[in-house]
Amino acid sequence: MKFTIDEFLAKLPLPATEKWKEGIWDLEPFEKQGVRLVFFAPRGTDYQTAHDEDEFYFIARGTGEIVIGGERFNCTAGDAFFVPAGVEHRFENFSEHFATWAVFF
Repeated sequence: MKFTIDEFLAKLPLPATEKWKEGIWDLEPFEKQGVRLVFFAPRGTDYQTAHDEDEFYFIARGTGEIVIGGERFNCTAGDAFFVPAGVEHRFENFSEHFATWAVFF
């Protein structure tokens, strides 16, 4: 299987919800044996809340900041971050073309 950023960006945003007022900016193209791949390209505000699973973020495009448990980190394409299950986190001050892959397990 091959997954490309441009392929997924062309499908976004998904329809808005009460939580994601500017539309949903993620797709989940793959899941197997408790591991899930998610493509996330937020625009506007990142309304994430803590998840029930551990996750890795692999920054694919752009720059920004990730706040993990109240600690702020700069992020740019090529960076990776671990977020433990149950820890509040979100992206802030991200560039127009920001995109990341997330792996939940």
